[in-house]
Amino acid sequence: MSARLEFDRGTLVLEGAETLDDALVADAFVSDPRSAGRLRAPAIAYRRAVGLLFKGGVALDDQARAYEPLALGPTRRVREPYPHQAEALQAWIRGGRRGVVVLPTGSGKSYVAEMAIGQVARSTLVVAPTIDLMNQWVTVLGQAFGADLIGSMGGGTYEIRPITVSTYDSAYIHMEHLGGRFGLLVFDECHHLPGASYSQSALMSIAPFRLGLTATPERNDGADERLDDLIGPIVYRKRIGELAGEFLADYEIIRLRVGLTDDERHRYEAARREYRAFVAFHGIRMSSPRGWGEFVMLSSRSQMGRSAWRAWREQKRIALQCEAKFEVLVDLLAQHREQQVIVFTADNDTVYELSRRHLMPAITHQTKGGERRQILEDFNGGRLHGIVTSKVLNEGVDMPAASVGIVLSGSASVREHVQRLGRILRRHGGDKRAVLYEVITADTGEEHTSDRRREHSAYR
Repeated sequence: MSARLEFDRGTLVLEGAETLDDALVADAFVSDPRSAGRLRAPAIAYRRAVGLLFKGGVALDDQARAYEPLALGPTRRVREPYPHQAEALQAWIRGGRRGVVVLPTGSGKSYVAEMAIGQVARSTLVVAPTIDLMNQWVTVLGQAFGADLIGSMGGGTYEIRPITVSTYDSAYIHMEHLGGRFGLLVFDECHHLPGASYSQSALMSIAPFRLGLTATPERNDGADERLDDLIGPIVYRKRIGELAGEFLADYEIIRLRVGLTDDERHRYEAARREYRAFVAFHGIRMSSPRGWGEFVMLSSRSQMGRSAWRAWREQKRIALQCEAKFEVLVDLLAQHREQQVIVFTADNDTVYELSRRHLMPAITHQTKGGERRQILEDFNGGRLHGIVTSKVLNEGVDMPAASVGIVLSGSASVREHVQRLGRILRRHGGDKRAVLYEVITADTGEEHTSDRRREHSAYR
């Protein structure tokens, strides 16, 4: 028996299937109604399909596989991994070189990927969520394997090389053409992958070897369950508390409760009553995975709904931006005037207000790339002692000089908390000890969601 396997626009096409036992191919392929005698499967089924055909004694002409062995030998930078990095790699290998490694920010996830690339030694695509992270990966992998092997795809670049780094956006757009080119996929911050669009970059690739990296795989929508199929199961996990002190900076989390003024409390309660009345009237359970989406949809359909939406925004704004928080910030900045401090807020308006009040550089999504790089260089070089930001520094930015984080407001999600804690946990010489302050408005929805998050053990 013989057959021919091809890659076609994110799928596998099997020709010559009429000579094969139906039971042999039914587990991976379905009939292609567009042409007789051809079967199709999603590209992600490549490993299973080839295994079935091989076991069935099929002489396979494999034209789908376009990835190549990598000659990494003398160009590769090698250093002794930390114990948790070596353990993570071995767990991934035991899992068939497929699976997710969960490690805290700052604990060296990228070096686990370097070792995996060296171990597989096949054409590799590394997928990252932002342009900044893509460029960071290009630099790291160039130092490890030689810049001539490294390409990039995203932010106006399209250079495919044996080891290519891409953004999630570019990966899913181009994977229908490139899905046969890579033997290993590395998904950085892989909690992004299960989305409807981004998951296509995994589904349309034949890569038999897959590695996911993240500090927080769980998603509020429950879609993290898809990671098992898209990458593989979690094969290794360490929490912040298990690495702090030796491989991460030792740390302390201090929660400070502040109160609303009488006027703020009056306005907060009035807005919250209106918002909660609308939710109760429509039977919306805001704690359920679909609750927020239902509220957004229904609030757009009537004048009552639009008023409830404004009330929701107002009660949240009061809780996150009460004047007592700004007063606490003054004290904390004075207390840590000799240390490198990052102030986190939930919105850009507050970022710019704090930047104006305290003469600290602001970084938001509106900050140009060159300006952002200069601010971070000055901060890590000790020429700046403070930065105020919203969400753009949550993921992937290397800030080893930071030792104090002050969270004035945020989503209170586990992911955001772990990411922000990770900004200050990278070692920077000496016996660094990090501290993260959470400034919480008492007796508000902010305090309730923070309490629920603290029950989660992801960062303990």
